[in-house]
Amino acid sequence: MNIAIVQDDIVRRGGAEQVALSFHHAFPSAPIYTLSYDPDASYDEFRNADIRTSWFGKYIKKEEMMKKLFFPFGLISMQRLDLTSYDVILQSATHCAKYVKTNPNALVITYCHTPFRLVWRPESYESVANAKGIKKIAYQFVIDQLKRVERRSAQRTTWFLTNSSEVLPRIVQAYEPQREITIISPSVKCKNFYVAANVSDYFLVVSRFEPYKKVDLVIEAFRRMPDKKLIVVGKGSRKEELQAIAPKNVSFLSGLSSVELADVYAKCKALIFPQLEDYGITPLEANASGRPVIAYGKGGVLDTMIAVNGSNAKGTAVFFNEQSAEAICEAVTNFDKYVFDPYFIRAHAEGFDEAKFVQRIRDYVISKYRSFAANNYLSK
Repeated sequence: MNIAIVQDDIVRRGGAEQVALSFHHAFPSAPIYTLSYDPDASYDEFRNADIRTSWFGKYIKKEEMMKKLFFPFGLISMQRLDLTSYDVILQSATHCAKYVKTNPNALVITYCHTPFRLVWRPESYESVANAKGIKKIAYQFVIDQLKRVERRSAQRTTWFLTNSSEVLPRIVQAYEPQREITIISPSVKCKNFYVAANVSDYFLVVSRFEPYKKVDLVIEAFRRMPDKKLIVVGKGSRKEELQAIAPKNVSFLSGLSSVELADVYAKCKALIFPQLEDYGITPLEANASGRPVIAYGKGGVLDTMIAVNGSNAKGTAVFFNEQSAEAICEAVTNFDKYVFDPYFIRAHAEGFDEAKFVQRIRDYVISKYRSFAANNYLSK
């Protein structure tokens, strides 16, 4: 089995990049092809992998510039990335991993985190939704071009995998796959987290600072609860804006090491997760630390969290049903009436541990390859 791994890009520390690392652990000798690679911005483990970028990635390594030049240069460069010498392609894809050249007879397995949001849900971008005149026409032109590439590229996929039941119908709608889609939930590295003997008095947000993450709602909620503390960990385009609106009981941390982040998780009262996510790793990281989650009760958390029921300790999360400061205030105010067992929560997270995810991916790929190879042999 001659296998290659493809990841959209490796320019940040995110869930998709963690999946690509797990693919690497499953098949450590397989090279990883990608649009761009910034070793300083992503996980250190990638430094030990055989990473091969497109020609675009030889010049553009930073995330901000990569996004600005993706259309048309990144798009073109990924379409020219030649993987026709491989008989198995394992892709971690939201957008351009699907665009690489593959052998028509290759087994292509695409782990789709979600269909390309700019193409299939453009209204979720404020800049697109608010565009007018020439700018609106330009956006529509780009979206139309990308949609054609998306559909054509998706046809090369033999089997689709995905992360949650939230995403599965989107894949069906966008790409109309001919075979069953399998859900294999992404992993959390439980070894990186621990259960603390004592917790502190602060609530926690760990997030990128982008509009859809709804961090502003949590900050507003804690403005209304001046007796409660909030620590916000992350970075992103709205950092200055969020810091400007934060009251005195809200503090920010960034640039934490993995050990420092584990400490912040382990000692928080609960992680607050206000966004709608396709999956969401941070709630599982909190659970790996024995800490519960206060989450907006839609999306991927429905696949990964267990809602607490009254005083029953066999739960991992409290859900609120509306993305508003009022709903967050109510959930935080009511939080103390629930009883949580940190060791039950930790054990729950261990069900999503990376070792199990790696084994599931490896077993899936090998099983599909054996069937694929046998069918090709019989057809000769």
